[in-house]
Amino acid sequence: MALLDGLRVLDLTMWRPGPYATQLLAQLGADVIKVEPPGGEPMRMFGNHFELLNQHKRSLVLDLKDSGDRARCLRLAGDADVFVEGYRPGVADRLGVGHEIVRELNPRVVYCSLSGYGAEGALAEVPGHDVNYRAYTGALPPDAVSPDADELPVADMGAATMAAFAITAGVLKARQTGRGDRIDLGMADVLANWVGTVPMAKSRNDGAGPVPGYGVYPTRDGGKITLGVVSEERLWAATCRALGLERHAETPFLERLDRVGELDAEIAAAIAPLTREEATALLTAAGAPVAPALNRDEMMHLDHFLQRGVIAAGTVGSPIRTSTHPPLPPGPIAALDQHHGQGWH
Repeated sequence: MALLDGLRVLDLTMWRPGPYATQLLAQLGADVIKVEPPGGEPMRMFGNHFELLNQHKRSLVLDLKDSGDRARCLRLAGDADVFVEGYRPGVADRLGVGHEIVRELNPRVVYCSLSGYGAEGALAEVPGHDVNYRAYTGALPPDAVSPDADELPVADMGAATMAAFAITAGVLKARQTGRGDRIDLGMADVLANWVGTVPMAKSRNDGAGPVPGYGVYPTRDGGKITLGVVSEERLWAATCRALGLERHAETPFLERLDRVGELDAEIAAAIAPLTREEATALLTAAGAPVAPALNRDEMMHLDHFLQRGVIAAGTVGSPIRTSTHPPLPPGPIAALDQHHGQGWH
């Protein structure tokens, strides 16, 4: 038994944010019915992407522009706990599967609309993708450059995770009251919320982090490590002693703040002659907050994540660990329309 066993989710989303949100639910046991357009979700053309976002789901092809298929979708919605759509604002209504229609059929449904800027507001009709949402919300650094194709899509993944959280909260309340809800979630909203929780600080251009020992440091072999010292005297002392900088080990925090550039430069100089592996091992042994900057392949083979089941069998497991009702292990990806003939309403 998984945490969300018995929860039925009708998923009309495509690409990344919606499918990741519903996969998080599926990994916890929800029965996710993936409704795909004729020909399948476009992401199927990118198999390695599709398979990482669509495990443990069932596939059903429905053409919502066809009255018979639309009626079938609404019958399924009438029996669902959750309805998720990721169209541009207004498209679900034009297709005949908008919130008001679905709620009339099923008052207890939790209906989640996931879009770039949300269903309402001055930017609601503006098209966009991850880099745009980061720009509007102050989530791009001042020296930002064009992202690489494999850069982590922060807005997509953050909004998907927030959607799964909001859906679960909505279902909890619906089961208490018998009344569902409409979740209007904008990807930019999530980033704005995140950025808003970080107080604005005076920016510097000296290349150092906000405090000495907090930042990214190159190593001799072309790699990088990261250090995460903030105000902790113990962590600062451990870092200094590991790097042969004992003379600074007892420097108090306020003094370190006044000498950021100087002290951070000494740390960088002490790390530079070491390889990434040497620096990581040395600082880890000393109890310093260090981590190597890994690429995706290195992360996928890291023992820590393999042991925790976050990565399993070369694919992604669930990021959630529970002691009584464990998430499902990595599982099958449905073939297009594989579950068409299952005798649903």
